Amino acid sequence: MFLLGLTGSIGMGKSTTAQMFADQGCAVWDADAAVHRLYSKGGAAVAPFAAAFPEAVIDGAVSRPALKEIIGHDLSTLKQIESIVHPLVGQDRAIFLSQTQADIVVLDIPLLFETGGDARLDATACVVTDEATQEARVMARGAMTREQFLSIKAKQMPAAEKCARATYVIETDTLEHAATQVQDIVKEIWSQLHA
Repeated sequence: MFLLGLTGSIGMGKSTTAQMFADQGCAVWDADAAVHRLYSKGGAAVAPFAAAFPEAVIDGAVSRPALKEIIGHDLSTLKQIESIVHPLVGQDRAIFLSQTQADIVVLDIPLLFETGGDARLDATACVVTDEATQEARVMARGAMTREQFLSIKAKQMPAAEKCARATYVIETDTLEHAATQVQDIVKEIWSQLHA
């Protein structure tokens, strides 16, 4: 089994690219989706959060806005929140890996390099586009203000640094170009696996 880490800053086209890998027959595990599962009603994070931050659990699910508020009031709580979430996300990933039959597994992890998650992988791929396109994509979603986008972007490792650390760089300027690069990467990994 070949483990490929997929990363990229907000608005770079990571989710679309992850789907392209899935279309090529790769199994894709999404860190954000795992957190969503853990936070939802009946999710594994609900009980530990109810014990540590009861105000963060609303209607039997962990509320992201409530967590943001808690962190906003006291930055030191972020470490405690991460100490609850990260092991659970790791368990979710381990279960996924133990159940998949795919030869190539893509782990879609936004903060892959920031968290040192790349150390346990066979290769990494970083999606990238120019800054104007990145901002236009995020603004088109209508989910955040420009200030919120710039704040998130400022917290992420610069795209150039991510690209420099990645095994593969996928330019997401057009869907066709991105798809061609994904196909080439999958072919290259296949030839390594079956050499």
